[in-house]
Amino acid sequence: MDAVVKTSTIHPAEVSTSAAAKVEIPHSIRPSREEAEEAVRTLLRWAGENPGREGLLDTPARVVKAYGELFSGYEKDAEDMLSRVFEEVEGYDDMVLVKDISFASHCEHHMVPFVGKAHIAYFPNKGVVGLSKLARVVDVFARRLQTQETMTAQIAGAIETALKPRGIAVLIEAEHMCMSMRGVQKHGASTVTSRFTGLFAQPQEQARFFTMVHAPR
Repeated sequence: MDAVVKTSTIHPAEVSTSAAAKVEIPHSIRPSREEAEEAVRTLLRWAGENPGREGLLDTPARVVKAYGELFSGYEKDAEDMLSRVFEEVEGYDDMVLVKDISFASHCEHHMVPFVGKAHIAYFPNKGVVGLSKLARVVDVFARRLQTQETMTAQIAGAIETALKPRGIAVLIEAEHMCMSMRGVQKHGASTVTSRFTGLFAQPQEQARFFTMVHAPR
């Protein structure tokens, strides 16, 4: 599948003093592997390192390969993963919950990791999807640059579009390395985001969701 093509922007302060001045840079033309590896060498030199020393000779190639894995979500479509719906569920219409879905993503502000768990529940409408598909949807959006808030909304949006359920609950808990490794350096601080739609807008269903999420195994 072709990569999803978007446009990125440079903050106005980088190109102009005008708040309205933004430069849109299309990135439909993907840099070559050689160009990407040279960019890594540039960053190594900027950090004060010597890209030519023995331990770093193959680092640019390794970094580019790693980026291909870490940001593979751009080449995947979450809705495709949810396209197969199983309707023979013997009339089951109560909550379906998949919890403790581990993930690792990268914040778009500093390109450093944030790591955590996602909990997803929905009330079926006309059927259910394979449980592993919900975990795969988390990976699709986790393996892109974004914020945790955006990721939460994206997961809920993909499920809504594909399944049209009677309600969706998405809860994400994560530790951000941009807070623990740099800046305020607050190790162990956790960020929690959520999105509730449909039946999950009701307080009693939210309470039941949280009870099930935090119930001991």
